[in-house]
Amino acid sequence: MTQPPPPPPNQPPDPQGGFGAPTPPPPQQPGYGYPQQPGYGYPQQPPTQVDQGYGQPQQPYGYPTAPQQPQQPPQYGGYPQQPGQPPYGYPTQPQQPQYGGYQQPAPPPAPGGGKKLSAQLQIVIAAVVAVVLIIGVGIWYANSGGGDGGDEAKGTGGTSQGSSAGGDTGGKGLGGGGKEKAPANTRAKLAFQVPEPKVADITDVSGSWITDKAFVKPGVNSLVAYDLDKGTVLWTLPLTGQVCGASRHVTADNKAPILFEATKRVGPRYYQPCTEVGVVDLNTGKLLWSTSVTGGSAGDQKVRFNEVTLSGATVAAGGTDGGAAFDLANGNPRWKPQANDQNCYDMGYGGGEGLVAVRRCGQYDSPKVLIQNLNPVTGAPISQYQMPSGAKYASIVSTKPLVVASDVGDTAGDGSGISDFFSIDEKTGKLKAKITADADQYAARCRSTEVESCSQALVGNGRLYVPTEEHEGSTGEYGDETNEVIAFDLATGRTVPEKADAGDKYTLVPLRMDGGNLIAYKAPPYDKGGRIVSIDGGTMKETLLLENPGDKSIHDVENSFSLNGAELLYRDGRFFISETMVSKPRQSTSAGGIKEYLLVSFSVGH
Repeated sequence: MTQPPPPPPNQPPDPQGGFGAPTPPPPQQPGYGYPQQPGYGYPQQPPTQVDQGYGQPQQPYGYPTAPQQPQQPPQYGGYPQQPGQPPYGYPTQPQQPQYGGYQQPAPPPAPGGGKKLSAQLQIVIAAVVAVVLIIGVGIWYANSGGGDGGDEAKGTGGTSQGSSAGGDTGGKGLGGGGKEKAPANTRAKLAFQVPEPKVADITDVSGSWITDKAFVKPGVNSLVAYDLDKGTVLWTLPLTGQVCGASRHVTADNKAPILFEATKRVGPRYYQPCTEVGVVDLNTGKLLWSTSVTGGSAGDQKVRFNEVTLSGATVAAGGTDGGAAFDLANGNPRWKPQANDQNCYDMGYGGGEGLVAVRRCGQYDSPKVLIQNLNPVTGAPISQYQMPSGAKYASIVSTKPLVVASDVGDTAGDGSGISDFFSIDEKTGKLKAKITADADQYAARCRSTEVESCSQALVGNGRLYVPTEEHEGSTGEYGDETNEVIAFDLATGRTVPEKADAGDKYTLVPLRMDGGNLIAYKAPPYDKGGRIVSIDGGTMKETLLLENPGDKSIHDVENSFSLNGAELLYRDGRFFISETMVSKPRQSTSAGGIKEYLLVSFSVGH
């Protein structure tokens, strides 16, 4: 399951956060603010298709393509390519035939030199035409991979926080089934705030979890649990070094895998290797076990990891030294990097309902990237999909259903790490649909060098939900930017008609699935507080769950975080914003600088 070329020397953590790029506010305000994008929906010239290697010739972007028949298009890696879809915001082309190229047959000429048909004969012809259409549509729909509704997202059983994957909504229904309900009074209060810890230089504090009693967050060489309502410290878990990886999935009884350094840092920027894997009981603050492994390209040295995740009873960690997995109960290794895997290694894993490896083989600058759905106990591949040429990295958005994001050929051009999404059958490894994510239109983000780092891309109800980039609102005034959340059908790759509008001056930031609903943050304008809403995954209708105060002093606290470098968690009327990086203060707060916080909490009804 392992081994790359020699890894690069230790580098400071990538400061890029999971959320959309921060945007400047009006001059008198700190915090969010958003840059104005070109008018959304305005006609644009369709860009030239860069990569033609997905399995069939591509039409210019923005125009629907029909399945080519009877000629079978070439296939990539043995998997058929799905037809393309028009991007959100482009008008439909009425002249295009419907149903994938099947047009309604023209009626035969009237007998008797153009005389009108009798009513009885018209009925017969209409019936024949209807049968032809039904057969034609059925053939196209079956070939497109749709029609069975079998790819709906299954629930995680309460084992994920901030997960992209949604829950089973029952049968073929869309939306609903969420646990988050609107309180009688949605007006929130600022519950507490925790100042940034003192550090010598940039320190990664990524990772956060909510339990029934605490909000848990990495500190300096430690994990710290804060009381949900008061912010007082409930427990502190000292560690041998800094936390350098945290699973976004936890068990139903709040056990969470983490990575941490074996020794404390000495001096600024003296980063230690991220080698220690452990599991923490978030209820008690106990480190249940910790371990490390050797092997692969690391030889006799400890294997270094970049990220860690959880699937069932397996903890899996990956990085440029390769991947390893451990028994959740005791830390016993399930597999680790092998010396004979010098040309291939598991750079990371996606967890949750399934366990999926992103495996890189070959040369560093032109690798072969494989998506492997694994047996989480043995590591044996259940299915495999080879990414197209030009995909140097891949990120797992969801393991079941399996959705992968990649910047193929480095064509995204906006630092989002996404040019395309791939909907893959996790049982067979066959590609169901490729969804082009035009960087000028969609705002989801992945850190390309990490497998499980995507944000703002959610999967549920057999759909992929992503936000659009900000664009001018209805008034055209300064600061009137807004956006929408739209959805793609994972079976066909096509957009669905329903969408959620943020409303003027707000920006929707999808956070996680809640059953068949989306939990989203509405980043506010300069004179209002942010909101948490629940969006029905079928109708896309929103329900307000929480609204922060618009008072300037509280608004400044909320806006002291950048969406590009913060973690946002909501549960049961409590909303937390926390940093992923802290650093030595840039200026004294006594001299008029903005006070910097590790985390802030807002709540309703508590």
